[in-house]
Amino acid sequence: MTYDIAIIGAGIVGAACALRLSKEGLNVVVIEANEVAGGTTATGMGHIVVMDDSEAQFSLTKYSQELWADISAQLPKLCEYEKCGTIWVASDEEEMEEVRRKKDFYETRGIATEVLDEKQLNEAEPNLRKGLLGGLLVKSDGVVYQLAATKFFLDKALSHDTQLITNKRVVEVTGSEVKLDSGKSIKADKVINAAGFWSKDLMQDLKIVKRKGHLVITDRYPNFVKHQLIELGYLKSAHSSDSDSVAFNVQPRMTDQILIGSSRQYEADTGEIEYSIVERMMNRAFEYMPGLRKISATRIWTGFRPATPDNLPYIGKHPKLENNYLATGHEGLGITTSLGTAEILADEIMGRESKIDRSPYSPQRFVK
Repeated sequence: MTYDIAIIGAGIVGAACALRLSKEGLNVVVIEANEVAGGTTATGMGHIVVMDDSEAQFSLTKYSQELWADISAQLPKLCEYEKCGTIWVASDEEEMEEVRRKKDFYETRGIATEVLDEKQLNEAEPNLRKGLLGGLLVKSDGVVYQLAATKFFLDKALSHDTQLITNKRVVEVTGSEVKLDSGKSIKADKVINAAGFWSKDLMQDLKIVKRKGHLVITDRYPNFVKHQLIELGYLKSAHSSDSDSVAFNVQPRMTDQILIGSSRQYEADTGEIEYSIVERMMNRAFEYMPGLRKISATRIWTGFRPATPDNLPYIGKHPKLENNYLATGHEGLGITTSLGTAEILADEIMGRESKIDRSPYSPQRFVK
């Protein structure tokens, strides 16, 4: 059988692409080396956030967040979708200047925000330490349980003309032929590489590096934290490429658990927990929320995220490989941008204009 579309990877990006393209009436097969959402998707925080590192990043995250809002009424309760908002926390006057810059940037582009002073910040999040100067509340941000959302996307796609193959690794892509480790081959008119940091194994010319991260989740503590909280120093640590870094980043879950991050490491090849990194990460969290010292953690885990040189994903046709497309390199924003990625890719495959300019995400910028 020849499919219209073969998608490599059943993480949230691959699942979103399968759902969108199946709605076009295309015959889709999704091939996953392990289990659905078993890779990078399983190890993230589920933050649906608008980011402003660049105009292109802002455009894609804003567009994607709007798509999440559009689909939110269809999401089952298991997806735990909640528009809790994000507070970017400022510890000093320099960071308050960044708060005001972000407010101007967001609001001139249609994102509602609110500057919080020290008193308002304490009222919004009483468990933050006293003495923080304030923060920026971005009201449209939210969280989702990404494993359940991925399954929902795939289940919807399977109700159309989509097939799912799990526990079969793709070992080679040749034109329109996808070769599996079982020896079987699958033919498709178009192949989409949505395999996260494994994408590079199939297409050696991709500029993708792995960033390792640790996360901790706690027992249930109702109302301990109400918003996604991120220190403004997070942006600096997120872009560090020459040293390990940690930053205060906590997320409330509808289960009353608290998800605590974050760390970033380059050149880390094993997925084992590095307790020296966890200690640094938790000490950073204690600086902002001292009460976290008294709570119990239930699990620690690690994951790898696929990063590109300019922190933007690859979305679109591969410039060298006929019939091959990319939907990869999202680093820590794959959950947020999954729906936007799927829309942009569907537009390109179907020969349509996109709602946003898709040229900044073209693989042509690094694959020559």
